Amino acid sequence: MEQKEITFSTKGVCAKYIRIVLNADNTIAEVEFYGGCNGNTKGIASLVRGMKAEDVIEKLRGTTCGFRPTSCPDQLAQALSENISTASE
Repeated sequence: MEQKEITFSTKGVCAKYIRIVLNADNTIAEVEFYGGCNGNTKGIASLVRGMKAEDVIEKLRGTTCGFRPTSCPDQLAQALSENISTASE
């Protein structure tokens, strides 16, 4: 199956960037956070594996972290939002 790898530089969170591998049908094959709360980001990555990117965006967009207006899950949603329209090209 054809895949697309995305590296997304995060803003406003502890993780420096997120690496995402999307299948041609916009399902998530792999997610890896670089930095951030290790257990939480591993858990998020495990939970979203195999999900449709659109469903992940819907569930995670707008999630905040403490006083911050964003979070690692929200940054994942933003990364997917910016990249799924071209994932199958």
